[in-house]
Amino acid sequence: MIQRILVTGGAGFLGSHLCERLVNDGHDVICLDNFFTSQKSNVAHLLDRPNFELIRHDITLPIFLEVDQIYNMACPAAPGHYQYNPIKTMKTSVLGAINMLGVAKRCGARILQASTSEVYGDPEVHPQTESYRGSVNPIGIRACYDEGKRAAETLFMDYHRSNNVDVRIVRIFNTYGPRMHPYDGRVVSNFIRQALSGEDITIFGEGSQTRSFCYRDDLVDVIIAMMNKDNFTGPVNIGNPDEFTIRELAENVMSLVGSKSKLVTRPLPSDDPTRRRPDISLAKEQLGWEPKVPLAEGLKHTIDWFKTIKLSDYRPPTPNFS
Repeated sequence: MIQRILVTGGAGFLGSHLCERLVNDGHDVICLDNFFTSQKSNVAHLLDRPNFELIRHDITLPIFLEVDQIYNMACPAAPGHYQYNPIKTMKTSVLGAINMLGVAKRCGARILQASTSEVYGDPEVHPQTESYRGSVNPIGIRACYDEGKRAAETLFMDYHRSNNVDVRIVRIFNTYGPRMHPYDGRVVSNFIRQALSGEDITIFGEGSQTRSFCYRDDLVDVIIAMMNKDNFTGPVNIGNPDEFTIRELAENVMSLVGSKSKLVTRPLPSDDPTRRRPDISLAKEQLGWEPKVPLAEGLKHTIDWFKTIKLSDYRPPTPNFS
């Protein structure tokens, strides 16, 4: 059945791919974005589609729309972006959740919250399961994002329990792919940009910290599956359980690019998690999902896309009032 679907943050990295998939599936899609960290070019190819609409709007402010489903993807998600204006980041998570949950309550719409593995902080449990409550520094430089997303999950569950709002919560682990902002501060985009430019590749710490990288197509698949799964609110971990050190990732990127860049180390940022890997048993059980794209294949697609862009076309986050 054709749905009228709102995607907040729809011009961002993941949001734009989600919009594209939903438009191609025949749904009426409203993309809402304030372009704080995203690019209009990410959805430019959809603008002439009759079932796609783009609205410039900040979800910290109320909006009145009639929709059947809401994917709440809006929030700066990379350290370089969410630390640029931490107050704005927190407002987007908290006020944005309140405003979108209000729309869902009024319309009787199902709403999905794009939460994050950052709710686990620097985990003391490995791999991380949904029952783990996390180890987060509430006053650290990453807290604007970590605690903002934790508060959003609280709001989602309170609206569900108190007002019967039909909610879904996914906890997204490290994701990569075409349309990543080249200056977002994510490790994949940093390494690819530096390798293609022949610059030294910067590793923070000794590179022994680990991450698990999931390709964007796998993420879009499971996000849509979660939205359309009845009688399951989550939260559910979504990501690739294959674990790599940051140094291994850098070496893979250099090999695929054919780069002669050198690895240089810098001090590890405050509160940077030392290990990160999802337990996706619940996603397998409830959604019949597990990632399919191996890291080498996904990196190749991402590198090929990076070769097609002009770095001068990408800007840092637009200054915005807190």
